[in-house]
Amino acid sequence: MKRGLNLTNIKRIDKSGMLAALLDFPLQCEAALEIAKQARIEVKNRGFDKIIFAGMGGSAIGADLIRSYLYFESKIPIIVLREYEIPAYINSASLVFISSYSGNTEETISAYQQAKEKNAVVIVLSCGGSLKELAKKDNLPFVEIPKAHAPRCALGYLSIIPLYLLSKMGFVSDITAEVNQTVRVLKELRDQSLAPQIAQADNIAKAVARKIFNKLTIVYSASVHFDVCALRFRGQLAENSKALAWHHLFPEMNHNEIVGWENPRKLFKNLAVVMLRDEKMHPRVRLRMDITEDIIRKEKVEIIHLWSRGEGILSRMFSLIYTGDMVSYYLAILYGIDPTPVDRVTYLKDRLAKE
Repeated sequence: MKRGLNLTNIKRIDKSGMLAALLDFPLQCEAALEIAKQARIEVKNRGFDKIIFAGMGGSAIGADLIRSYLYFESKIPIIVLREYEIPAYINSASLVFISSYSGNTEETISAYQQAKEKNAVVIVLSCGGSLKELAKKDNLPFVEIPKAHAPRCALGYLSIIPLYLLSKMGFVSDITAEVNQTVRVLKELRDQSLAPQIAQADNIAKAVARKIFNKLTIVYSASVHFDVCALRFRGQLAENSKALAWHHLFPEMNHNEIVGWENPRKLFKNLAVVMLRDEKMHPRVRLRMDITEDIIRKEKVEIIHLWSRGEGILSRMFSLIYTGDMVSYYLAILYGIDPTPVDRVTYLKDRLAKE
């Protein structure tokens, strides 16, 4: 018997209410822009030679989005750190965003302390917690992020707010028009292609969830601009669907992973490939993806396309991320699993707290 993706079944399984958070995501992006405009952050561009984001998990993915979005625009490197320790190149010429949804992430608190010791210019973003208290005590710029359903549901806040602050400081051009366009694209995508009342025949997220159900999913995308979309999709499949997946990027995968599509052939029937595609990607990358698809199809592995939507690069990136989020949600329903709890993360944190 097929597991249903109807509203009755969704409400029965989604006991924690993840769906509401996902459907509100376009409004979160809209709200994030307004919060950023009201933020009283008076950091001037004093000749920084690098921008650093320190965070983990859902708090770091927003930084990846900024790094990827500004690939061609930022004149200085943007680096995302997911570690306890910071590298030697961070110094007084570094602008460091400390991003932790809870404000209590131990790796990020460690990075905060070290960045402060190196006299970097630090801006803190969190819902509160220890980082809010530390920033207040140290008299450092702090932006309070509104509470979301879970850290991974706060992507709009954790990307658009710091991105706007960078534009306010003069690092990049004003993003207001791009964000407004993104909100329009996301609303249209939700209402026409993703919402639960839309039947599977017209619902791209439900259709993809069905195709990857009980399969190990491999996500491929171009590296420029869309690496974060592939990374986010893999992470959401893990956290929401409680399902393993992996991802790789073009053109790099053509220099190694493509050769691996020979073994172990016995497992190929249990694989599904999702290609994140964009009509405006580099033409040689598009050709590489086409040829790679031909190679994989010879192994009788299903290939699924997800196409970006919108005109501007920000809307195209967000459209793929939003679609992937909804796919992971519907896949959780198919598995009969509440998407919200991350019991193994909680268990790990509890064990760490006892050591």
